[in-house]
Amino acid sequence: MPYTPIVATLGYVLSPDRQQVLMIHRNARPDDLHYGKYNGLGGKLEREEDVVSGMRRELREEAGIEAVTLTLRGTISWPGFGKHGEDWLGFLFTIHEWNGTPLTHNPEGALEWVPVERILALTLNLWPGDRYFLPLLFGDDTRQFHGVMPYQNGQPLGWHYSLI
Repeated sequence: MPYTPIVATLGYVLSPDRQQVLMIHRNARPDDLHYGKYNGLGGKLEREEDVVSGMRRELREEAGIEAVTLTLRGTISWPGFGKHGEDWLGFLFTIHEWNGTPLTHNPEGALEWVPVERILALTLNLWPGDRYFLPLLFGDDTRQFHGVMPYQNGQPLGWHYSLI
């Protein structure tokens, strides 16, 4: 059976001193699969859009900023992650330089600057699988990671990845 995931971007906007990350607290819509959780910014790609253009568009829509410098940190395949068991394939970016003043909220929730150390300490309400890839995303190793994290009933079943 062919793999036909929903393709998406997930970006982590860093403060100028790189000590904080602009996160969305998905607290606006109780019917949201992500309700109550903190996450990076991003979303589904549009039909004729490349991943960088999609990430830039999502940052404009969700945070009101223009990305100047983006770094692709990796990809993750999330089989079974969707609300109805859909497969997702995410392209994960860090955004080191941007223009504009970030919004404080959008239709999905509040935008908050969160210290990187707090994210890595896992003191936020994150997706259970985030603890596996966030240390790679924010770590000192600059190699890209490309992983697979199957989900079932909102929980990760495993995690493996390659570094390049």
